[in-house]
Amino acid sequence: MRERSTGCCEAVKVTDDVYWVGAIDWGVRDFHGYETPRGSTYNAYLVLADKVALIDTVKAPFASELLSRVASVIDPEHIDYVISNHAEMDHSGGLPEVIAAVRPEAVFASSMGVKALGQHFGLEGVQAVEDGGTLSLGGRTLAFLETRMLHWPDSMATYLVEEKLLFSNDAFGMHLASSQRYADEIEESLLAWEAAKYYANILLPYSKLVPRLVEKIREAGIEIRTLAPSHGPIWRRDPDKVVGWYMRWASGERARKAVVVYDTMWQSTAKMARAIAEGLAEEGIPTKVMPLRASHRSDVATELLDAGALIVGSPTLNNGIFPTVADLLTYLKGLRPRGLVAAAFGSYGWGGEAVGQVAAELAAMKAELVGDGLKVQYVPDQGALQQCRALGRQVAERLKTAAAARAPE
Repeated sequence: MRERSTGCCEAVKVTDDVYWVGAIDWGVRDFHGYETPRGSTYNAYLVLADKVALIDTVKAPFASELLSRVASVIDPEHIDYVISNHAEMDHSGGLPEVIAAVRPEAVFASSMGVKALGQHFGLEGVQAVEDGGTLSLGGRTLAFLETRMLHWPDSMATYLVEEKLLFSNDAFGMHLASSQRYADEIEESLLAWEAAKYYANILLPYSKLVPRLVEKIREAGIEIRTLAPSHGPIWRRDPDKVVGWYMRWASGERARKAVVVYDTMWQSTAKMARAIAEGLAEEGIPTKVMPLRASHRSDVATELLDAGALIVGSPTLNNGIFPTVADLLTYLKGLRPRGLVAAAFGSYGWGGEAVGQVAAELAAMKAELVGDGLKVQYVPDQGALQQCRALGRQVAERLKTAAAARAPE
C-alpha cells in the first residue's frame, strides 16, 4: 500500500477495517419526484482485508470524489472486489468510472443486479451472488442477503460477519446531507422526520416486505452492531431504533390525525378547507392543513404516513380536477396508502365535476369515504361553511370509530 493521497476528500473510519468513502450531495433537491431540501449522501464503503472490497459506488458526477476518498486510505488499484447492492443510478452511476480506474478482479451483484447492470451500462462479466451466499476476503467474510423489492427487484444487503456490520443499501436510509457521518451526532427529531419521509415516499408500497426482511435477518442469525445504509447517517449506536421505526410504519398503524390538502383559484376552496379543519378540531382531532401552493406532494405523503384521515379539496377547472391536486392524487395512489378515512370537497362555477373525480381517486386508494363529496357553488356562504364544519366533525367521528375498532381489547 502506498502513502495516503492528499486529494480533495478524505475517507471516514467506521471500524478498524471499514471506511466510508461515499459522497455528500449538498445541492440535490429532487429525487424522482420527492423533494430533498436537505440534500443527500451516496454512501460507499471500503473493507480492508487480504482482499479489499468496495461496497457500492456513487452517483456518476461524484465518482472522482469516491476515488479521492479511497486514495486517502489505499491506492484504488488495490481494490480487488466491487460489490453492487443495487443498480439504481444513485448507487451505480459511478460504477463504470470506478471499474476503469480500479480494474478489480471481480464485480459482484445479485442475479437481478447482473441483468440490470448489463442493461444500464453494457457491463459484462459481473458475477451473481446467491441469497445467503458468502465471499471470503481472507480474515473477513461478506454474506449476501437479497432484499427484493426494497425497493427494486435487484436489491440486496451485504453483511460483514466479523464486524456485525450490515450494509443495508436503501433499507433504513434517508436523504440527508450532513458533515456528521453518524446518527448519534444528529438531532433525533430530524432523523425521525427524514427517515419517515424516505419511508413514506419510497418504501411505503412495499410495507408488507419490511417485516419479512427483519424476520429474514433474524432467521439468518445476523446480529447488527452497526447499520450502514446507502443514504444518510450510519447507525453505530442503537441501530434497533431505526429498525423499530420501520416496523411501526410497516404495520400501518394510524393515529387520530387528519390531513386536509387542497388547492384553490379564488380562495373559495381554501375557505372550505379551513372550515373543515375547524370541524375536526372541535372533535379533538389534530389536523394538518396543507395548501398545495405551499406544500410539496412528498411532504403530504410524509404527514400521511401515520394519519388516519385524508380530506382532499379541488376547484373544478375545465370539467376536471385542478392540476396540482390531480398530481398529488396520482402520486399518492402510486404509494398505495391503506386504512384511511377520506372525503372530497371543492368549489365550482358550473358543473362541479372535480369533487366526484377526487372521491373516485380516493376510492381507488381503498380509502373509506365519508359521503359522496361536498361541493359548493361559487363563494361559500355561512350555511355552506357550516356544512364544511359538519363534514369535519363527521370525518372525526368516523376516524374515532376506526381507531376504536383497531384498538386491542
